[in-house]
Amino acid sequence: MSLTREEVLNVAKLARLEFNEEEIIRFQADLNNILEYIDVLGEINTDEVEPLVQIHETGVKLREDIIRESLTVQEAMKNAPASEDGALIVPKVVGE
Repeated sequence: MSLTREEVLNVAKLARLEFNEEEIIRFQADLNNILEYIDVLGEINTDEVEPLVQIHETGVKLREDIIRESLTVQEAMKNAPASEDGALIVPKVVGE
């Protein structure tokens, strides 16, 4: 599989990135090299390879689940810049 210039521009648009002409050419070549390498990896016979479930043979070592006292609302809000009725007040970031 090979990416066209238009596909590279579309990926850049989706990622909200802007590139000059030289960068577009370089990224097109780089992305095509990555895709070629992925195609090579797809040719490897993995029929005899068991799926990896855990990295460690002994499994994941979990800590003991100990019930502890948590912060009160007042303690949690002590360092908050602003709060009201037990909730943090933060600046609006959506819909601006």
